[in-house]
Amino acid sequence: MLEQSSWSADYEVAGSRATDIAASIEAAITHGRLVPGTQLPPVRDLATQLGVNANTAASAYRLLRDRGTVETRGRNGTQVRNRPATSPASRSLALPLGTIDLSTGNPDPALLPHLTPRPATRPHLYGEPIIDPGLRRHAERILARDGVDAEHLACTFGSLDGIDRLLGAHLRPGDAVAVEDPGWAHLLDLLAADRLTPLPVPVDDAGPDPAALAQALRTGAKAFIVTTRAQNPYGAAVDEDRARQLRAALRDFPDVLTIDDDHGADVAPTAPHTLVEATRHWAYLRSASKAYGPDLRIALMAADAITHDRVAGRLRHTSRHVSRIIQGTWADALADHTTQRLVRTAADRYTERRNELIDALAARDVAAHGRSGLNVWVPVPDESAALSALLAAGFAAAPGAWFRVRSGPGLRVTTAALEASQADRIADALAAVVHNGRDADPGTGWS
Repeated sequence: MLEQSSWSADYEVAGSRATDIAASIEAAITHGRLVPGTQLPPVRDLATQLGVNANTAASAYRLLRDRGTVETRGRNGTQVRNRPATSPASRSLALPLGTIDLSTGNPDPALLPHLTPRPATRPHLYGEPIIDPGLRRHAERILARDGVDAEHLACTFGSLDGIDRLLGAHLRPGDAVAVEDPGWAHLLDLLAADRLTPLPVPVDDAGPDPAALAQALRTGAKAFIVTTRAQNPYGAAVDEDRARQLRAALRDFPDVLTIDDDHGADVAPTAPHTLVEATRHWAYLRSASKAYGPDLRIALMAADAITHDRVAGRLRHTSRHVSRIIQGTWADALADHTTQRLVRTAADRYTERRNELIDALAARDVAAHGRSGLNVWVPVPDESAALSALLAAGFAAAPGAWFRVRSGPGLRVTTAALEASQADRIADALAAVVHNGRDADPGTGWS
């Protein structure tokens, strides 16, 4: 886990204007001179150091917060975000040679189908339909089966791109968004980059907590993003009763934008219970990445008419449409019986591998969560100690700090390619840390 560090005396921030000061700090972050978690000096100290007015230093920090580069944590001051939105660096861990990396969230390459783009019989030109006719037919069939209205359909470049376009179509910088906690790290990064405020909603195995959602809505959330199945990192899947409760919480807030992110639909055996049409403005996103490979950058987006037109109109003014080559590749995969058998087999394997780790942990009196998807969430008393214990056993997991807003500490273990023989070794390492934590603080429950 990334540890908080102090402002380095080796780095001299420069500038006399707020924009220059902000640019200087961003350059230090980009080049690794200021690492994530670094505590920045108080506004007055920075102003004194630079010989500028305190308002100028405060404006520089405000610019950096707006860009998602730093965050302010009350009395803890201002620090560099765990993943600054303006930095090109990816979220990753430096691992010893030979470590088995279970931190990535990737599907198992051995369970991905081999896709072949269809030969081009003729070039597709401007002005032609933006959705491949074959893909549209399959989309309408699949969405109708899952109870999603597919009258207004578009394609985006994956789920995150779709969420970004949807939020941009309805929200303004400064607006609040109700999000799952723990939740998808890249979504939290996106909100910071878009200058939107996350309102955390706790998650359990059945999805977001309805009472907490109601509170977020009363607080002023303009949008709510829910992961239908295969929630990352917790592995939650919204069940029928929870969907009913969430709809009830949304009933008094009809103008809230509701987004169903069903990014793991094809690798999650549970039936979808969506929030489609729970509010006036809604969208459902179904991505190809987990079942067919992360490089197939496409997701289906079904939405209400106004939301669809705003997103589709914006697409027409920018990238116009997702490549028909990509669309055709997915359409052919959906039509191919052999490929579909492989996808169903992958879903079964992912379930087996999740359950093997959860069962191994349960046998050692350690609770874990992973109802669907590619990951298991393990609550721990101390993330750093748990990561160190796993590394000593030859494994790496993702620190919960990447995914948390207010929720308790934990680790995300990607089980997509986990071998049965590895589950016991991981469980032994984590059990020692969890039980030590209980002994140190008997009043704390880790569940």
